[in-house]
Amino acid sequence: MDSMAEEETIELCHRHKDSSCAEPLLPRMLPQRTYDYILVAQKQDDDLNQKSQRQKAFLQQLEKKNIKITRIIHDDKVFFGLRAPQEMFENYQYLLKVSDSCNWCGDHNGEVTHANRIRIVNFILHQTFIDTGENLKELLKKDVFETVFCPHERKKQKELKKSWARWSALFTGQPFSDVKYYFGEKIALYYLWLGWYTKLLVPAAALGVVVFLYGLAFFNTNPLINEVCQSNIIMCPRCDKTCQVWKLSDTCSYAKVSHLFDNEGTVAFAMFMAIWATLFLELWKRHRARHVSQWKVYDWCEEEEELIMEIVNDPDCTPKQFRHSYLRSTLVLILVTLMLMLIIGLAHALVVFRVVAAPLLSECQWKFLKDHANTVAVMLGAVLHYVTIQIMTRVNRWVSLKLCEIEKTNSLAATERSFTVKMFTFQFFTLFSSLFYVAFFLGRINGHPGNYVRLAGFRLEECHPSGCLTDLFIQMAVIMLLKQTLNNIFEFTVPWLKSCMNKSTAKKLERKCGYCYRKACRDEHGRVEPCDICKLRDWLRNYHLADTDEFSLFNEFLEMVVQFSFTTTFVAAFPLAPLLALINNIFEIRLDAIKMVRLERRLVPRKTNDIGVWTKVLEAIGVLAVIANGLVIGVSSDFIPRLVYRYRYGPCANGTTDTRCMQGYINDTLSMAFMSHPDVQRDFKIEQMHNVTECCYRDYRSDEDYSLTPQFWLVLAVRFAFIILFEHVVVVCKFIAAWFVPNNPIGVKNDRLHDKLARLKEELREFRRSKSTEV
Repeated sequence: MDSMAEEETIELCHRHKDSSCAEPLLPRMLPQRTYDYILVAQKQDDDLNQKSQRQKAFLQQLEKKNIKITRIIHDDKVFFGLRAPQEMFENYQYLLKVSDSCNWCGDHNGEVTHANRIRIVNFILHQTFIDTGENLKELLKKDVFETVFCPHERKKQKELKKSWARWSALFTGQPFSDVKYYFGEKIALYYLWLGWYTKLLVPAAALGVVVFLYGLAFFNTNPLINEVCQSNIIMCPRCDKTCQVWKLSDTCSYAKVSHLFDNEGTVAFAMFMAIWATLFLELWKRHRARHVSQWKVYDWCEEEEELIMEIVNDPDCTPKQFRHSYLRSTLVLILVTLMLMLIIGLAHALVVFRVVAAPLLSECQWKFLKDHANTVAVMLGAVLHYVTIQIMTRVNRWVSLKLCEIEKTNSLAATERSFTVKMFTFQFFTLFSSLFYVAFFLGRINGHPGNYVRLAGFRLEECHPSGCLTDLFIQMAVIMLLKQTLNNIFEFTVPWLKSCMNKSTAKKLERKCGYCYRKACRDEHGRVEPCDICKLRDWLRNYHLADTDEFSLFNEFLEMVVQFSFTTTFVAAFPLAPLLALINNIFEIRLDAIKMVRLERRLVPRKTNDIGVWTKVLEAIGVLAVIANGLVIGVSSDFIPRLVYRYRYGPCANGTTDTRCMQGYINDTLSMAFMSHPDVQRDFKIEQMHNVTECCYRDYRSDEDYSLTPQFWLVLAVRFAFIILFEHVVVVCKFIAAWFVPNNPIGVKNDRLHDKLARLKEELREFRRSKSTEV
């Protein structure tokens, strides 16, 4: 009796609950009986249609490569279990041994891990073409196959669920070696980076809370706040036609909130965060070096492994040549520029929305909306910005993929790098264009009474007399909270709901296919060929999990790197950003782990020794953070005007010592507009002024001809001087920090030295043994 007949006999015996006939066959165990990949297709009634023909052609190409295919029909689905031959992995191991960069990993010795099997088979599946020139990706698009996935290993999955993928392990360490063994080095490095980033956020979050508490300590006693709250100054209308004159004291609460985030501690915190970003990256490089050295992938080269898998797939293959086309590069550059112009145009549209929303809200019947029209307009603009981000994320991904297709890179790793840079650039502009407007243009290009700048017939927004930083804080807080909270909710609940819905479907399907009573099928080590019932049950369990693709890990990285941008770039306006990031990341680690292990199909393991181009992106963000924070403090905040007033125009500058040095500062930053001026009469109607003949607005201008005063030019000069000084000092500190912390620990260098020596000695011993054998 052949093996297939034996298997059918076993299944028939156990379907009739007769285990005695199967027991003698149990000792005949075969090694490694798990399946590497599963293909799923709709059952075709007509064998002559195009889908059926293409399906057969693809499976025939796989059989030519000695891949064993097990076909099981269930309802209207056809499951194809794929198992690659051992010879394929032996070839892979030999090529690893003779390669230049991949021979240190140790994978050329011993049994090939299941993660390596999946990676190799995944490459071969996607590099298999039928006679029409179509590969698996194109066949999936045309519904020839419904889906493809690699099944979870039940035993390892249970271990990871117990030690890692559970909410009760929220504050415990992560088993990086187990994650590496199951999901591959690339995913393990993501969690290693995320854990390190979260750990380093603790001191940043603590200092941010101290800066916030410093502002809170002087919440009620600060002289600038008291000056606003006790003021009788009449301010000019904020918009045309509907807005009325208002008292400065009406914005007492706004002034208090402004001081929480615009105080002397903000400057020191911004400098700290710029240096922190550099230290984080340098310490991360050391942390990474220790782990990749332990995992034996320190010198690993993804492009070289891709060449190895090309040869394993087709011994007669030719390498993809490096190509460069000035025409293609020019076309890509033009398209990227057009895309960035579109994104910036959307930011301008958000500005128009805010400009239009403020006067419309001021006409509202609700007193709260009418009194806080500007603040509500800012918050609505932030919510609309979040919606725009969600839409543009999908558009940006599609455009980035199309641009990569135009470039025609020579390897998957090169395509991934190109896609990452383009996608992040588009996302960065989508997220930060509106923030840059609020930080550096809001209230500075709106003009003055008698000569206001208008957009679509509406006046541009003005800053509050207490400063513009609060608008930036509101924008950042809304986007960060919405983006982190809603993203995490959808990221977890969508696959969880799918899993709950599919569990009931899977149970019905399992009841249809029957139960297995064969003891050998319960072997969790994958050493025994299971019966069709158990195969189908396991495949259905994986089939009904949420789908994953090549973007699954990229999305997680992008989310965290964008958060890193928020945490460092405009941290001067929002000192609590590191705290929000820390709280989010504590949950993010377990959420991602639970999602990957319990709710999603298994990700294709990838072997690498770094987080790739993301390191360069993080370094660029670190440099941008220095520039942005210097500009926020120098341009957006009132730190410089307050400094100039204290030492040049205030009471203490004139030698008066019996009063507070900042007394009169708010009044000093205001200029006067008179209704007697004809240009002012055109801007303000009589019904807006309520018989008031003069009003104040925030600017350094002459009361007579509205020209800029010498104080404006002095403040502007000091702003520029501060920005140059701040950025040079912080950049020097960053260089010193980078020099002081070496990328590779001495222990790692010594370990690699010993490993290289041991490998060379082993090679020499093998050479001597082979020579003595010949003799």
